[in-house]
Amino acid sequence: MNHECLKGLQGHEGDRGTVDGEEVARRVIGMAIKIHRAVGPGLFEHTYEDCLELELSRAGPRFQRQVELHLVYEGVRFERTYRADIIVENTVILEVKSIDTIPPIHESQILTYLRSSGCRIGLLLNFNAVLMKNGIRCFVS
Repeated sequence: MNHECLKGLQGHEGDRGTVDGEEVARRVIGMAIKIHRAVGPGLFEHTYEDCLELELSRAGPRFQRQVELHLVYEGVRFERTYRADIIVENTVILEVKSIDTIPPIHESQILTYLRSSGCRIGLLLNFNAVLMKNGIRCFVS
């Protein structure tokens, strides 16, 4: 599993000590591959989110699902929110998809979510790929 964007990242201090964002992202990628092998492509996004939630709960990292993110523009924080699918250890944001191809707008979406959330790593996980490794896109802020 080769994800160039993860190379050379350093951990950062979190509430519970050092959190290695690269290691968190690698563990999540492993979970996504495990889920994909078990249930396959073609299901709804929320089904894969449910499976990821179960895997994360079993593995023990802190995470939140459907996290509200606010846009701040010229110092003004807007009340209307966007929702990140899952944020793990306040450092890795997961955007779950189950679509034929990832259009550029979804890449732009996760980059915006990275800026809004303060997370350092974004994983765009498209479970509708024949091989899960081909459905993973990684972004670093």
